[in-house]
Amino acid sequence: MTNVKQQPTKIEHQIIIDWIKQGASVLDLGCGDGELLARLIEEKQVHAQGIEISEQAIHHCVARGLSVFQEDIDTGLSDYADKSFDYVILNQTFQQVKKPDFVLKEALRVGKKTIVGFPNFLYISARFQMFFGGKVPVTPSLPYEWYDTPNLHFLSITDFQEYCKKREVQIERSAFIAKNNKVRLFPNLLAETGLFLLSK
Repeated sequence: MTNVKQQPTKIEHQIIIDWIKQGASVLDLGCGDGELLARLIEEKQVHAQGIEISEQAIHHCVARGLSVFQEDIDTGLSDYADKSFDYVILNQTFQQVKKPDFVLKEALRVGKKTIVGFPNFLYISARFQMFFGGKVPVTPSLPYEWYDTPNLHFLSITDFQEYCKKREVQIERSAFIAKNNKVRLFPNLLAETGLFLLSK
C-alpha cells in the first residue's frame, strides 16, 4: 500500500467515533498518523492498535504514544484470531489496497464489526470534470493527479452497496459526507465520501 494518505474530514472522524462503543477494542488498518486512534482513546477509552506501512506515519503514531505495527495489510491478518477486536477500521484505506476483497474479508473475520470509509468516485463534481473536461477528476475527496494518486480501485457508493449484497455482508449503518456535512439525499451523486458499519 502506498505511503500517501488522504486527509479525512473532521465530520468523518466524528461519525466513526460516534459508532464505536465506550471501552471497545479497535484495530485501525492503515491508521496514518494516528489522529483517529488518538481521538478514540481520548474520547471513548478504547483499547487501540494500528497497522501502517509508512515509516514516517508510524513515527507520528509513536510520538502520540500509540501502539502501531508496520505491516502490509494486503498480505492478510494471519497474526490475529477470529473476532479478536470489537471493531476493525478501514478508513480511506480500502480503495488503496491491492486486494480490497481479500482485505475486507480479513477485516470482517478479525473484527466483530468493520468500519469502511472511501471517496465516492462518482461524486457530481467528478462526473462534471470527466464529462465536460475530458480529464480524470481532482476533487476535495480525490485531491491527487492521475500520476501520483494512491488510489488503486475506483468505486462508487452504489458499487460498494451492491458488493456488500453480493458478498452477504450486512450494512448496519451508513453515513455520507460532502463539504464536511452529512448528505441525506442521492448519496451516490452528492456525497464525496461514504462510511459504512459492517458485520458478517
